[in-house]
Amino acid sequence: MFSALNASGCRYVIVGGLAVILHGHARLTTDTDLVVDLAAGELSDFLDVLGGLGFKPRVPVKLHDFADAEKRSYWQREKGMQVFSLFHPEQSRWVIDLFVNSPLDFSRLVECSVIKQIESVDVRVASVDDLIEMKRMAGREIDRTDIQWLEQIKEVVGEYRV
Repeated sequence: MFSALNASGCRYVIVGGLAVILHGHARLTTDTDLVVDLAAGELSDFLDVLGGLGFKPRVPVKLHDFADAEKRSYWQREKGMQVFSLFHPEQSRWVIDLFVNSPLDFSRLVECSVIKQIESVDVRVASVDDLIEMKRMAGREIDRTDIQWLEQIKEVVGEYRV
Protein backbone atom coordinates (compact mmCIF):
# COMPACT_ATOMS: atom_id res chain seq x y z
CA MET A 1 0.00 0.00 0.00
CA PHE A 2 2.69 2.51 1.00
CA SER A 3 4.71 1.73 -2.13
CA ALA A 4 1.68 2.58 -4.27
CA LEU A 5 0.97 5.77 -2.32
CA ASN A 6 4.60 6.86 -2.57
CA ALA A 7 4.71 6.11 -6.31
CA SER A 8 1.62 8.25 -6.87
CA GLY A 9 3.14 11.20 -5.01
CA CYS A 10 0.27 11.31 -2.51
CA ARG A 11 1.12 13.06 0.73
CA TYR A 12 0.29 11.35 4.02
CA VAL A 13 1.64 11.10 7.54
CA ILE A 14 1.29 7.99 9.68
CA VAL A 15 -0.06 8.81 13.14
CA GLY A 16 -1.65 6.78 15.94
CA GLY A 17 -0.55 3.39 17.18
CA LEU A 18 1.50 2.43 14.13
CA ALA A 19 3.48 5.67 14.44
CA VAL A 20 4.16 4.89 18.11
CA ILE A 21 5.37 1.42 17.11
CA LEU A 22 7.60 2.84 14.36
CA HIS A 23 9.19 5.15 16.93
CA GLY A 24 10.17 2.11 18.97
CA HIS A 25 7.39 1.18 21.40
CA ALA A 26 6.31 -2.47 21.17
CA ARG A 27 2.52 -2.46 21.36
CA LEU A 28 -0.40 -3.76 19.35
CA THR A 29 -2.57 -1.84 16.94
CA THR A 30 -5.43 -2.97 14.74
CA ASP A 31 -5.38 -0.21 12.14
CA THR A 32 -3.27 2.31 10.28
CA ASP A 33 -4.13 5.92 11.14
CA LEU A 34 -3.28 8.43 8.44
CA VAL A 35 -3.53 12.17 8.12
CA VAL A 36 -3.72 13.02 4.44
CA ASP A 37 -3.56 16.16 2.37
CA LEU A 38 -7.22 17.21 2.15
CA ALA A 39 -6.68 19.45 -0.90
CA ALA A 40 -9.28 18.34 -3.46
CA GLY A 41 -7.03 17.04 -6.26
CA GLU A 42 -4.52 15.48 -3.91
CA LEU A 43 -7.22 13.70 -1.91
CA SER A 44 -8.92 12.35 -5.01
CA ASP A 45 -5.62 10.85 -6.20
CA PHE A 46 -5.05 9.34 -2.76
CA LEU A 47 -8.50 7.72 -2.82
CA ASP A 48 -7.89 6.45 -6.38
CA VAL A 49 -4.80 4.60 -5.13
CA LEU A 50 -6.59 3.06 -2.15
CA GLY A 51 -9.61 2.13 -4.28
CA GLY A 52 -7.31 0.56 -6.86
CA LEU A 53 -5.82 -1.58 -4.09
CA GLY A 54 -9.31 -2.80 -3.15
CA PHE A 55 -10.05 -0.70 -0.06
CA LYS A 56 -13.69 0.16 0.66
CA PRO A 57 -15.40 2.44 3.21
CA ARG A 58 -16.84 0.79 6.33
CA VAL A 59 -19.83 3.12 6.19
CA PRO A 60 -22.33 2.87 3.31
CA VAL A 61 -20.99 5.72 1.17
CA LYS A 62 -18.85 5.92 -1.94
CA LEU A 63 -15.10 6.03 -1.42
CA HIS A 64 -14.75 9.38 -3.19
CA ASP A 65 -17.42 10.97 -0.96
CA PHE A 66 -14.53 11.48 1.44
CA ALA A 67 -13.05 14.00 -1.04
CA ASP A 68 -16.10 16.25 -0.56
CA ALA A 69 -15.28 18.80 2.17
CA GLU A 70 -18.97 19.51 2.82
CA LYS A 71 -19.70 15.81 3.39
CA ARG A 72 -16.72 15.47 5.72
CA SER A 73 -17.91 18.50 7.66
CA TYR A 74 -21.45 17.07 7.87
CA TRP A 75 -20.17 13.66 9.02
CA GLN A 76 -18.06 15.27 11.70
CA ARG A 77 -20.75 17.70 12.88
CA GLU A 78 -23.82 15.43 12.66
CA LYS A 79 -22.35 11.96 13.12
CA GLY A 80 -19.35 12.73 15.34
CA MET A 81 -17.05 11.10 12.79
CA GLN A 82 -13.37 11.63 13.54
CA VAL A 83 -11.96 9.12 11.06
CA PHE A 84 -13.16 7.65 7.78
CA SER A 85 -12.48 3.95 8.10
CA LEU A 86 -11.54 1.75 5.15
CA PHE A 87 -11.20 -2.01 5.04
CA HIS A 88 -9.97 -4.54 2.52
CA PRO A 89 -12.56 -7.27 1.83
CA GLU A 90 -9.90 -9.91 1.17
CA GLN A 91 -7.51 -8.91 3.99
CA SER A 92 -9.58 -8.37 7.13
CA ARG A 93 -6.59 -7.12 9.12
CA TRP A 94 -5.97 -4.27 6.67
CA VAL A 95 -7.86 -1.32 8.15
CA ILE A 96 -7.05 2.31 7.38
CA ASP A 97 -8.46 5.24 9.33
CA LEU A 98 -8.24 8.59 7.53
CA PHE A 99 -8.68 11.64 9.74
CA VAL A 100 -11.72 13.66 8.64
CA ASN A 101 -9.83 16.82 9.61
CA SER A 102 -6.16 17.07 10.38
CA PRO A 103 -5.73 17.35 14.16
CA LEU A 104 -2.68 19.56 13.51
CA ASP A 105 -1.79 21.70 10.54
CA PHE A 106 -0.97 19.25 7.74
CA SER A 107 2.01 21.25 6.44
CA ARG A 108 3.47 21.27 9.93
CA LEU A 109 2.91 17.52 10.31
CA VAL A 110 4.78 16.90 7.06
CA GLU A 111 7.58 19.33 7.87
CA CYS A 112 8.19 17.86 11.33
CA SER A 113 7.70 14.23 10.31
CA VAL A 114 10.45 11.65 10.05
CA ILE A 115 11.08 8.91 7.51
CA LYS A 116 10.91 5.35 8.80
CA GLN A 117 10.67 2.07 6.92
CA ILE A 118 7.99 -0.59 6.72
CA GLU A 119 9.14 -3.68 4.83
CA SER A 120 11.91 -1.64 3.12
CA VAL A 121 9.46 1.08 2.03
CA ASP A 122 10.04 4.65 3.20
CA VAL A 123 7.03 6.08 5.03
CA ARG A 124 6.42 9.48 6.58
CA VAL A 125 5.70 9.27 10.33
CA ALA A 126 4.57 12.04 12.67
CA SER A 127 7.30 13.34 14.96
CA VAL A 128 7.33 12.26 18.59
CA ASP A 129 6.33 15.80 19.64
CA ASP A 130 3.38 15.87 17.23
CA LEU A 131 2.25 12.40 18.33
CA ILE A 132 2.34 13.51 21.96
CA GLU A 133 0.26 16.57 21.12
CA MET A 134 -2.28 14.54 19.16
CA LYS A 135 -2.53 11.92 21.88
CA ARG A 136 -3.10 14.62 24.50
CA MET A 137 -6.01 15.87 22.38
CA ALA A 138 -7.51 12.37 22.13
CA GLY A 139 -7.13 11.70 25.86
CA ARG A 140 -8.02 8.00 25.95
CA GLU A 141 -6.30 5.59 28.35
CA ILE A 142 -4.22 4.06 25.52
CA ASP A 143 -3.18 7.59 24.52
CA ARG A 144 -2.02 8.41 28.05
CA THR A 145 0.04 5.19 28.07
CA ASP A 146 1.47 6.04 24.64
CA ILE A 147 2.42 9.51 25.87
CA GLN A 148 4.44 8.00 28.72
CA TRP A 149 6.32 5.76 26.27
CA LEU A 150 6.81 8.57 23.77
CA GLU A 151 8.24 10.82 26.49
CA GLN A 152 10.71 8.06 27.36
CA ILE A 153 11.61 7.55 23.71
CA LYS A 154 12.11 11.29 23.38
CA GLU A 155 14.54 11.30 26.31
CA VAL A 156 16.53 8.38 24.92
CA VAL A 157 16.59 9.41 21.28
CA GLY A 158 16.66 13.15 21.86
CA GLU A 159 14.15 13.98 19.11
CA TYR A 160 12.95 17.53 19.59
CA ARG A 161 11.02 19.71 17.21
CA VAL A 162 12.90 22.89 16.30
